[in-house]
Amino acid sequence: MAVPKSKITGSRRGMRRSHGALISENPNECANCGELKRPHHICSACGHYGEKEIIVMSDEVDLDEEAA
Repeated sequence: MAVPKSKITGSRRGMRRSHGALISENPNECANCGELKRPHHICSACGHYGEKEIIVMSDEVDLDEEAA
């Protein structure tokens, strides 16, 4: 079984872990509505991806009118 010859110092351990830090997101503005969205994702506010409307977003859905 492999056993380390000497103690790993806190400095060396920190250097190894330096690339594991979390990075913050980089939001972009939607070209259609101007809301902030994740890059390369559909806008959750208007349903557009670039210039194309991918998801049709309705303002309000009333279930009583659809059932009748």
